[in-house]
Amino acid sequence: MDASITRIIPLMVLAALAAGCGPGRVVGPVADAAAAATLRTALLSSEAGKAATESAPVGTGWATLKGRFLFAGTPVERTVLVVDKDMEFCSPHGMKLYDQSLRIDPSTKGLADVVLFLRKSTRVKEASPPSEPLVFDQKNCEFITPVFASRVGQPVDVRNSDMTGHNTNIATTPFNQSIPAQGSAIYKPASETGMPISVTCNIHPWMKAYAVFRKDGYVAVSSVDGSFELPDLPAGEPLEFQVWHPRAAAGLKLDRPDLKWNPKGRFQITLEPDVLKDIGTLEVPAAALSGS
Repeated sequence: MDASITRIIPLMVLAALAAGCGPGRVVGPVADAAAAATLRTALLSSEAGKAATESAPVGTGWATLKGRFLFAGTPVERTVLVVDKDMEFCSPHGMKLYDQSLRIDPSTKGLADVVLFLRKSTRVKEASPPSEPLVFDQKNCEFITPVFASRVGQPVDVRNSDMTGHNTNIATTPFNQSIPAQGSAIYKPASETGMPISVTCNIHPWMKAYAVFRKDGYVAVSSVDGSFELPDLPAGEPLEFQVWHPRAAAGLKLDRPDLKWNPKGRFQITLEPDVLKDIGTLEVPAAALSGS
């Protein structure tokens, strides 16, 4: 009990006793108005302090999270795409294009294009998004970066390095623009996505990529060898991450009870300040990449 409340209760009892009882009648306790007002103020102050404590960030400092996604199975050959337009630019000399939704490094079994982002942040170390544009290019009628991430407010330089025009359509956003040969256009995302959204070309329907935009910038995409790193995360408080892959659109499901990994593709961890936390190898079975 709050100390101020402990002092006030005896005062109210004494006030009641001081009123006394006259001969032949029973008199109930008499409220002390001043003491009651003090008690009410103390209670309100106590509740306000409790609310302020609950709403304040519980952590301090910053930390880095890293790890590596590896495909736990036998990699299968990627599907050859049907290219039936602008063959001289999209398939020069009979060059083949392959499905990019499952990219596995044959030498290391590293799984590329796994997206990992912090679902909710209480603090952000860098308040402003980068001013330098993130380059998103297309060449030979193929998106060079199958999955990319940027921060809300950061310019995205949508380029076309081909000798034929493309139409770049970023789903659920206003950006649906024709990009002439050797041309470019700037898109600055104004709101964040939940899960990654598709990027397509209406002229060449086999072209597909994915984009994710986050306000706090706490998002990473695994590289060709499957590795990822997320710096400057809020330390000293529980963090929940969402994990996604083009073949696991509802969330990547893994068996990692140590990280409280759930069926929605989310895991939880608390990081120590000024520590680079390596969660090691995250093995992804073929069943987790069934396309659901």
